[in-house]
Amino acid sequence: MSCEHEHHSHDHDRHNHGDGHDHSHDLEPALQSNLYKQIQFDKIRTLNEAESRSGAAIVQKEWQERLSDTPVLESDADEQLLMHIPFAGSCKLYSILVRTSDTPNAPRKLKLFRNRDDLDFGTASDLQPTQVVDLPRSNEVADIPLNRAHWNTTTSIDMFFEDNHSDGDEDVTHVFYLGFKGDFMALNREPISVLYEAAANPNDHKVIQGLQNTGQQSLGQ
Repeated sequence: MSCEHEHHSHDHDRHNHGDGHDHSHDLEPALQSNLYKQIQFDKIRTLNEAESRSGAAIVQKEWQERLSDTPVLESDADEQLLMHIPFAGSCKLYSILVRTSDTPNAPRKLKLFRNRDDLDFGTASDLQPTQVVDLPRSNEVADIPLNRAHWNTTTSIDMFFEDNHSDGDEDVTHVFYLGFKGDFMALNREPISVLYEAAANPNDHKVIQGLQNTGQQSLGQ
């Protein structure tokens, strides 16, 4: 599906939200399981970015801004970039959404690391990555699938853009958009709080009504 077609279908869905029907099943494939709201933008770190916080800025772009050329993440001293992106809880990652460019400045090889908080360029070059993917040279958003078995209980991802498509001729690497797809589970005690809440408001939690009744019987009510 081309980006243009996706954009038009998104507009169509938005224009029909007021007709009283549930259009949740009409979401674009790229928006299904999108983890945008689970990213801790203020804790994103990017090494070798030419402009401070530009790495965080391209991750913070919303889907409708994916084709915008600003802001852009550009490398500084050489073609390499290293990003640390934490999530607000535990994720099972399915894929990475990335838009580069149809130029030699587009990154080529991307090394991915799961749940690391100690990487610099030296360790990222030496360590065995969780997964390595090749990025296309394209102006469209690419949906890069991940090996899901390697990305269970992911609380952060480090992305090492090792080189670009220039074969060493260009020191500047460009990335315009980054996103992530997967399942999310908050790191809190929701099941316990729901149980306590159910004990106080049984009518509001009919899903676990049987559990509530058991509790009442045990209390002699």
